[in-house]
Amino acid sequence: MTTSDEAQLQARALDAIRKKLVGKKLNYKDVYSIMDEIVNKRLGDVLTTYFAASGYSKGFSNQELYFLTKAMVDTGDKLEFKGIVADKHSIGGIAGTRTTLIVVPIIAAAGFKIPKSSSRAITTPTGTADDMEILAPVELTKEKIYEVVEKTNGCLVWGGKFNLAPADDILINIERPLLFESYDKVLISIMAKKIAFGSNHVVIDVPYGKMAKVHNVDDAKILKNKFEYLAKRFHIKIRVLIHRTDEPAGRGIGPVLETREALMVLEQKPNRAADLETRSLNLAGNLLDLCLTDSPKKLQDEIKEEYGNGFEWATKLLQDGSALLKLKEIIKAQGGNPRIKSGDLKPGKFSFEVKSRGRGEVKQINGKNLTIIAKLLGAPIEKASGIYLNKKIGEKFEKGETVYTLFSQTVYNLNETKKALENFKIIGII
Repeated sequence: MTTSDEAQLQARALDAIRKKLVGKKLNYKDVYSIMDEIVNKRLGDVLTTYFAASGYSKGFSNQELYFLTKAMVDTGDKLEFKGIVADKHSIGGIAGTRTTLIVVPIIAAAGFKIPKSSSRAITTPTGTADDMEILAPVELTKEKIYEVVEKTNGCLVWGGKFNLAPADDILINIERPLLFESYDKVLISIMAKKIAFGSNHVVIDVPYGKMAKVHNVDDAKILKNKFEYLAKRFHIKIRVLIHRTDEPAGRGIGPVLETREALMVLEQKPNRAADLETRSLNLAGNLLDLCLTDSPKKLQDEIKEEYGNGFEWATKLLQDGSALLKLKEIIKAQGGNPRIKSGDLKPGKFSFEVKSRGRGEVKQINGKNLTIIAKLLGAPIEKASGIYLNKKIGEKFEKGETVYTLFSQTVYNLNETKKALENFKIIGII
């Protein structure tokens, strides 16, 4: 590209940002120019922030969403796999719900390819990539991803390592300090990564509630419609699952604690998190059903006769240890220790138990404050830092009983967090 071409793209990008800031619609050339400027680091943080803010305040039309997703993919590289390529994604925002570490090995154990690109923490105390990094390296090259998927059917990697939808990772870094993402940005980010990873059968998890990114069912339905619109434009089979969520599915908050809980489900420990297991099986079952629609009729008939549906098939793969074995294969292929067990993962050595001042019952859990406290403790950078919820919604406690426990890798972080508890209450009681 000549200097003149670069100057024209930059001028067009600046004009496009001005248009969006005053509420005008963008065409594909407008959008591509912005993405190209961002990817080539010619736009700068200030103007990139203006663009991110314009999308948050003004929103995008469905056509603009398509242009943005396409441009985000077109300004980066792509992975290509043959046949059915599965994927799942939660729009996030809810700490302590690490389903991906359970769903991916279930799908891979069923024989379907599921190359999973995951993010690091944005609005929660940890992301799937932060958690998987405890078990194995997640910053893999494209060549290594192909190798891992060829060996195991699946992988769990951080998408920011390579040039797949690179503008998305730059925008994420711009948004991270403010702890927000617009619904449209969430949509574009997810779909661009799915397309870049070659996914063609996708299940999207859209939780809604006070502690989720989406606060009500009406907004969740709007988001569902937008996902379905984009999936149709890119020839992807999709299933969007909407459900109310008022608390974490597990009890652990933070990289080590969440990873430990996911492993406990895969290991089928008696004290595993039942809600986390149910949520994971629901996602895996729906994804298997979706993949079966394009599978050979022989396989469809076999699964229907033996299990009835994808949920029961997923349950079998979890309960008989196939999923656990598959995760170990993926861990080994990515360069980790396949012998690691949930019991090997220990939270920070400095802890503090928050005890009740009287009898009561947990009425609500403040997700925003949960995230603030976990980050004060050091998560996700200090992977062993976090919170363990000894009590969840609906559970009763006696006077002096532990309601939740703080863990940190440093005494300083723990002491500073204890001072903040009065202003950032996690548990609402009755």
